Amino acid sequence: MKTILLTHQKGGVGKTTLCFNLAMNLAKEAKVCVLDTDYQGSLINLKEVISDFEITTDVSVLNSDKYDFLFIDTPPYLSDQLPGLIQKSDVIIVPTKAGVLDVMAIQSTISLIEQNNALDKALVVLNMIKPNTTLTNEVKSQIKVTIANTMINDLVVFTRSVLTSGVQQSKKAQRLLDKLTKEVLVKLIN
Repeated sequence: MKTILLTHQKGGVGKTTLCFNLAMNLAKEAKVCVLDTDYQGSLINLKEVISDFEITTDVSVLNSDKYDFLFIDTPPYLSDQLPGLIQKSDVIIVPTKAGVLDVMAIQSTISLIEQNNALDKALVVLNMIKPNTTLTNEVKSQIKVTIANTMINDLVVFTRSVLTSGVQQSKKAQRLLDKLTKEVLVKLIN
């Protein structure tokens, strides 16, 4: 089982939505589970309506061999669980918006990943961005960790995706998600 952790100490950067969409995208071809460690329980609340993949709050799934991929959605703060989850993860996705405060906040998350000797597993994903802005380029220049080539645009279809079981109704959004999924898979094998 490959484990993909989504974390960032800042709320509102799209961790849960990105987790959901990546899991949904891979669930088309693989057995996927999402571990919801966020006490807000946004994903676990979908357990009864999502049939494409499993959703659980049971951390024993970390030791399961039932799934091909395990996604872990984390809360918007640095929890005591995070160092252990970092160590058990094969890829650590750090979604962030392209904003000054977001870049400042990401430093604590990156430091924790570095303290756990896992920077080589980290992949920052610029999420909910406005395309072709100078701010996006300025933010990219401030992040000293691998940044995904694929940036997720601020599209309403991503916001609605939890209600519509993904983004497949939008070719543009699905294309972005497919490109990001491919980058994550490449990171898993490198």
